[in-house]
Amino acid sequence: MNPLHDEMKQRYKAMMASFEANDQDPYRLHFHVMPPTGWLNDPNGACQVDGLYHLYYQYSPYDAAGGLKYWGHYTSTDLVHFDDAGLALLPDQPYDLHGVYSGSAFEEDGVIHYFYTGNVKHLGDHDYITSGREQNTIHAVSYDGGMTIQNKEVVIDSKDYPAVFSNHIRDPKIRKINGMYYMILGARNRHDEGLVMLYKSVNLKDWDYHGPYFGPEVGMGYMWECPDFFELNNKEVLIVSPQGMEPDGLLYQNVYQSGYYLGEMDEEHVTFKPTSHFYELDHGFDFYAPQTFEDEQGRRIMWAWMGLPDADYDNPLDYDWQHAMTLPRVLTVENHQLMQRPHPNYQTLRHNEDRRQLQLSEGAYEYFTGKVAELLVTIEQVKDLSITIRSDVTLSYDDDTKQLTLTLGDAGRGRQTRAVDLTALNQLQCFVDHSSLEVFINDGEQVMTTRMYPKADEEKLELTGDVKGTVTHWSLQK
Repeated sequence: MNPLHDEMKQRYKAMMASFEANDQDPYRLHFHVMPPTGWLNDPNGACQVDGLYHLYYQYSPYDAAGGLKYWGHYTSTDLVHFDDAGLALLPDQPYDLHGVYSGSAFEEDGVIHYFYTGNVKHLGDHDYITSGREQNTIHAVSYDGGMTIQNKEVVIDSKDYPAVFSNHIRDPKIRKINGMYYMILGARNRHDEGLVMLYKSVNLKDWDYHGPYFGPEVGMGYMWECPDFFELNNKEVLIVSPQGMEPDGLLYQNVYQSGYYLGEMDEEHVTFKPTSHFYELDHGFDFYAPQTFEDEQGRRIMWAWMGLPDADYDNPLDYDWQHAMTLPRVLTVENHQLMQRPHPNYQTLRHNEDRRQLQLSEGAYEYFTGKVAELLVTIEQVKDLSITIRSDVTLSYDDDTKQLTLTLGDAGRGRQTRAVDLTALNQLQCFVDHSSLEVFINDGEQVMTTRMYPKADEEKLELTGDVKGTVTHWSLQK
């Protein structure tokens, strides 16, 4: 019995008993996962067990500007419609009292094992980088398919990390290889370099430090968060979210990045050997801390936080909530790159299909209406193309420069321009929600994601330019 745990649960239950979503909120999302109220950030513990999908997430229910972190919990049978399962993990122990930070799930023999970072900040004169912070690695379990998490225990105490590392070690992810369990953690060493640490275990409880799995790398920042590792289409994939990278042309324009390496695993030494450079996963404004899992059909699914910490743009807080998840994306490795496609189950939301031949030249246009929509543009020939979304958000492509540019006006709340280099443009798939836009480029070769806040009465989607192809518009309805 933990009286603090019970009291925290009761407080949340009492708040939610009287909670009603405000139907006057023009920016409340229709088909994206968002918090009932308060603040959401990283996806955590994503998994599918006995047909049921679980998405846990970083959650500050009492403060839309951020605050003490819990794990919230949604469940789904189709990844489209979600049920709120309330609070899953609470900061109710001395080893996690300043936040139940990010982590992951690993299912074996009917038991779901959770590993997360327990955050503790000590009072005193500390920089909270080299002193004053505990980031303990915690293990917990569920015996009822993910609905109740119990038996929390510290499996790696912060004082037991190697001395070469700073206090910033977090975000465990687990994988079983040849009968051995491996855990990776994002880390910052005392030389202010980011890297991925590796631990190993025979029983998921007793963990030994194995060494660096990958990194540090020159120019790759001072901290790597939210690492993920998996095999996909006979390639090893390592995902990291570096902090402290400098912009390089059109690359690395956000305050922090999220991206991947393709490579191979040295199974003898259990280290990662990249065969590619670092690729950004998204070229928009709002994408961070992705997490993947393998579903029961063998597909690799990825969610990410549709937001960023410490960004110089913001979101309105008028209705006491902030942030959301991206659409779940299906990953594959094709032609030496990671492809991202929207989960096919979202096609069930399509209504009122409107398919048109597209043959535009100067002065001509096509337009559709709707605040919640999918737009699929298939291109045969193009010199230039512009898609204006609800008056104040524009996607534009110039075939001379081979650049696709995303531009926001006042609707961006400080978000202005992002662009990506392409070799050609042959397809755009746009998912428009009340306050978000996700653009899948060339069947998932690249993606651009942004939050947006257009005027409530704007609902036109307009295409202009010099382009030939087809365009299909659907309204998306749950």
